[in-house]
Amino acid sequence: MDRRTALKTVGGAVAAAAASTLSFPAIAASKAPIKVGILHSLSGTMAISETALKDVDLMTIAEINAAGGVDGHKIEPVVVDPASNWPLFAEKARQLISQDKVAAIFGCWTSVSRKSVLPVLDELNGLLFYPVQFEGQEQNKHVVYTGAAPNQQAIPATEYLMSKDGGGAKRFFLLGTDYVYPRTTNAILRGFLHSKGVKDADIAEVYTPFGFSNYQNIVADIKKFASAGPTCVISTVNGDSNVPFYKELGNQGIKATDIPVVGFSIAEQEIAGMDIKPLVGQLTAWNYFESLKNPRNAKFVKSWQDWVKKEKLKDYPVTDDPMEASYIGIHLWKQAVEKAKSTKTDEVRKALIGQKFAAPDGYTVEVLENQYLSKPVFIGQINDKAQFDVVWKSKGLVPGESWSPYIPKPKNA
Repeated sequence: MDRRTALKTVGGAVAAAAASTLSFPAIAASKAPIKVGILHSLSGTMAISETALKDVDLMTIAEINAAGGVDGHKIEPVVVDPASNWPLFAEKARQLISQDKVAAIFGCWTSVSRKSVLPVLDELNGLLFYPVQFEGQEQNKHVVYTGAAPNQQAIPATEYLMSKDGGGAKRFFLLGTDYVYPRTTNAILRGFLHSKGVKDADIAEVYTPFGFSNYQNIVADIKKFASAGPTCVISTVNGDSNVPFYKELGNQGIKATDIPVVGFSIAEQEIAGMDIKPLVGQLTAWNYFESLKNPRNAKFVKSWQDWVKKEKLKDYPVTDDPMEASYIGIHLWKQAVEKAKSTKTDEVRKALIGQKFAAPDGYTVEVLENQYLSKPVFIGQINDKAQFDVVWKSKGLVPGESWSPYIPKPKNA
């Protein structure tokens, strides 16, 4: 499934000075625009997921500008395409900060893309808002983590699968794309499962490259593994590989009632263009679903649908968790800049701690000292309308943890 790859430039005058170093007293008279970077893959294997984030970023910026901007200053987005090329993320981040003089960057999806950008952020004192669930095990002062940490997604989902309501799984097939997020998340899950008395013989772990499409043998192995007892699949497959994986589950007759699959990188945007029949009943865990019933979410969904129509986007008019996390991140940055009366990274970062935002998920999320968020957790079951029915939710907000207790903390942390 292809995404739009054409870049959209949203106009505005060039900032009077470098946005990353400007403070409001210096620009109050001119009300010059503030540049921000949008760093998402619009081509390559991750475009299936990331293009919608670029578009929701542009929608959010347009809404803020229409409401008066950031203390009267318009936001001017600079969109670049790192093309699912991890070293290119670093190159584009350097361009955004050094040449385009952006005040902050909103972007990345895979952890390898985020980690490729970290040295640039450290060197140039940049600020990245990262909107996707990930493996944690990181705390960098130049990153605000608006997506889920493992204790806000992977651990609750695994606990649910082990429960009576979740199927009472005794065996666990860990399937992921071969890079840092799946491998680290699965190391955390293995440690968690050990703490619950699960033996290594009841845990399988398989990885495939980005863009992998031939899941015939792997799905056959899942069926064989499941013959020894109640089994679930925990999928950290990323990008367009999700399409052939779920298709092959259907081809081999695997139903959710037989072998439940929980996917951590499959949401409304991904399943909108897929054959829904083999997916019905399968699970995912996120901090937001489009199907949530509350006034803020109704407004968010309507805004997105209107934007899709107005901009004549080829993307599917659905919202999902990383889109909400992107939306939250831009609003939190706006609030912090207005509180700090500055776009300087150090001042904005200080102002971010404790910032709250009434999110479309129906909760008021908060930026914690570790620059993670407190967020709700939902487990959803795919229905025949390509939406998710919530089957479990946390009792309240869950604070994001930088470091998992189930694997050793890095020595340099």
